[in-house]
Amino acid sequence: MIGPDRASSRFVAHRIAPRRASLPGGDPVGAVPDGIDRPLPSWPFRCTNCGRRAADGPLPYCCPTCGGVFDLEPPIRFQPASAGPLDAGLARYRSMLPLPEEASLITLGEGGTPLVSATVDGRTLHFKCEHLNPTGSFKDRGSAVLLSALAAAGFLEAVEDSSGNAGASFAAYAARAGLRARVFVPENVSPRKRAQIAAYGAEVVEIPGPRSRAAETVREEASRGATYASHAWVPLGLAGIATLAFEIVEQLGQAPGAVVLPVGHGTLLLGIDRGFTAMQEAGAIDRRPRLVAAQAAACAPLWAVHQAGGEALAWVREGPTRAEGIRILQPVRGDAVLAAIEASGGTVVAVDEPAIVEGEAELARLGFYLEPTSAVVWEALTATLPSLPDPVVAVLTGSGLKAEPAVEASRMGSQHA
Repeated sequence: MIGPDRASSRFVAHRIAPRRASLPGGDPVGAVPDGIDRPLPSWPFRCTNCGRRAADGPLPYCCPTCGGVFDLEPPIRFQPASAGPLDAGLARYRSMLPLPEEASLITLGEGGTPLVSATVDGRTLHFKCEHLNPTGSFKDRGSAVLLSALAAAGFLEAVEDSSGNAGASFAAYAARAGLRARVFVPENVSPRKRAQIAAYGAEVVEIPGPRSRAAETVREEASRGATYASHAWVPLGLAGIATLAFEIVEQLGQAPGAVVLPVGHGTLLLGIDRGFTAMQEAGAIDRRPRLVAAQAAACAPLWAVHQAGGEALAWVREGPTRAEGIRILQPVRGDAVLAAIEASGGTVVAVDEPAIVEGEAELARLGFYLEPTSAVVWEALTATLPSLPDPVVAVLTGSGLKAEPAVEASRMGSQHA
C-alpha cells in the first residue's frame, strides 16, 4: 500500500517554505496594528512528513521545516448530538469544524444539497447534487471553513490558484468575509469561470501555460510573503468537505456501499473519506464505502500510479481535456488519496474525451446539467457498477452553467486548431 506520510512523495513536485504574511503597512499577522491587541492565530496542523506542529502566526501552506504537507491535528470528529437541524447545511456541523469557538462561520448557505435517486441499468443510484451549492460547486464547503478561519485571524487579503471552481468559491467567500482576493488561473480557464471569479471582486491573474504553471507562480508569491490560502495545501477545507459524508449517511439512512466521484488533487475524496472514518469511529456507521475515483485520461496521474506504480508518472502528461477541473499533474495529497482508495477496496478509472461528452449527455437526460469535470463519474459508474455494493452514490461536483457546451467547445477547438 502507498503510505501518505512518505518524505519522498511521488506527487509533490515542489517544496517551498512560506515566509511571514503581512498586513498592509508591513505589520506581520499577529502584531498590534493601531494599538489593537491581536493574538497570534493558532493552526490545528501537523506535518505528515516530519511530524512537527504548525507554529502560531501567519497561515502556513506547507511545513516550513521540511516542505511537507500539513494535515489536521486533531483529526475530524463526528459528534451526532451536536448537529443542528438538517436544513441548516454546513452550519449545523459548526461545533465539529476546526475553528476557534469565537469565530463566526462565513456562510452563503452551502451544504444541505439534495440526494436524488435514479434508475440506471436496473439499479437504483443516488446522486449527491453538490453542483447546487452557492457558487455552483462542492468547493463551497471547504471555502466556508477556510475563509472563516482567515477572517477570525484578522487576515485582510490572500491568494489562491485554481482552474476555476476553487477560485470562484474562494473569491465569493472572501467577498463575504471582507478579504481582498487574488486568484491565479491558467490561460485556458473557462471564460465563464473567469468571469465568475472577477464578478466577486477578486483580481484575476492569468498565467500563460498549463494549470501547473499557475500553481508554481502562486507558490512564488507565497515565498515573497503572500498568504496562500490554498484549497489543496491548507487542510482546513477537508473538514468542510467531510460534512458531505455526514449528509449522505443521514439522507440514505445508512452508510453507502460505494461512492463514485471525480478526482484531481483529491481533496473531495479525502474529505469524504475522513468524514466516513469519523462516523465509523463514533459508532454512527459500521463500515466505510468503497471509493471509485474518476480521472480524465488526458491527465490521470492517480490512475497511472494505481495501475503501474510510481514509475508510471514518467509518462503522464498534462494533456488537453474538457474536464479542466481535474487536470492536475501533481496531486498535493496524492499518496494519501491512493491510500484511502486502496484501504476502501476501491479503484481509479481513467475516462477519455468521448466518454466525458457522453457522460454530460447521459446525466443531462436524467435531469443533471453538469460541467465536464463532474460528468466523468458516468463512465466510472457504468464501468464499475456490476461490482459495486448498494447503495451507490455518485457525487455531482459542478454546474454545467460554468462550462462551454460540448458542441460549442468543439467548434471553438476547431477554430484554434
